[in-house]
Amino acid sequence: MNTIALYDKACLQASQQTTRLYSTSFSLGVRSLHPRLRGPIHAIYGFVRFADEIVDTFHTHDKADLLDRFREDTRRAIADGICLNPILHSFQRVVHAYGIEAELYETFLRSMEMDLHTDRHDADSYATYILGSAEVVGLMCLRVFCEGDESRYQELRPAAMRLGAAFQKVNFLRDLRDDRDALGRTYFPDIDVAHLTATDKRAIENDIRADLDAALAGIRRLPRGARYGVYLAYVYYRALFEKIRALPSERIMKERISVRNRRKAALLVNSYLRHSLGLL
Repeated sequence: MNTIALYDKACLQASQQTTRLYSTSFSLGVRSLHPRLRGPIHAIYGFVRFADEIVDTFHTHDKADLLDRFREDTRRAIADGICLNPILHSFQRVVHAYGIEAELYETFLRSMEMDLHTDRHDADSYATYILGSAEVVGLMCLRVFCEGDESRYQELRPAAMRLGAAFQKVNFLRDLRDDRDALGRTYFPDIDVAHLTATDKRAIENDIRADLDAALAGIRRLPRGARYGVYLAYVYYRALFEKIRALPSERIMKERISVRNRRKAALLVNSYLRHSLGLL
């Protein structure tokens, strides 16, 4: 006999498959979490990814209308406790199970909306965008990792926000050319991407490095079931950041930098050993 549990499982598998298709590195990090945490993080990723696809990919459609519908469908799914969109059904279950505040997902969706009409940022709009597109995503994940421990959640909030910001900024730095050429966007404030200088690049990198350093202190204090998976994601992004940092500014405007699979395998082994030995 079919039950709601079977439907829940089918929807969660859609979120898991979305994660695997869109990000092999993130999928590996999720697989390194305790099994009880993996499904909820897949659900959050699926929600975030679908919203991002609306503003970044669906160029032949009315993106504003699609995003409005997605926002309304999200609100209705959470209010009703069910949705025929499998990604939103999985997400609403996590919202209810872990007490994810409406402020977090609504702030995220507002940043996605900024991508529809803001192609250049000043310092204020950049901070607003980073908050919504990255920092609150870190907080949604932290709600899952803390599993109702409000004291630990409040303690780790700043580090989770810095980690989300760092990941987003590394993505921006890696994708400078594609964001400009394919999407017509420049995220870093007061930077002329067409004439990116070594000084510009160094200033961006110093900001990212400060975020990464602050985030690591928080990762060390995460609950054990979450610590290794988050640390592994951190190590991958740190390796990508260091690779970009070692290259001249003109190089990153010509190619998309990535970490090779052999290097990823080495990072996986090293990260596991450091975690197992308590050397984070």
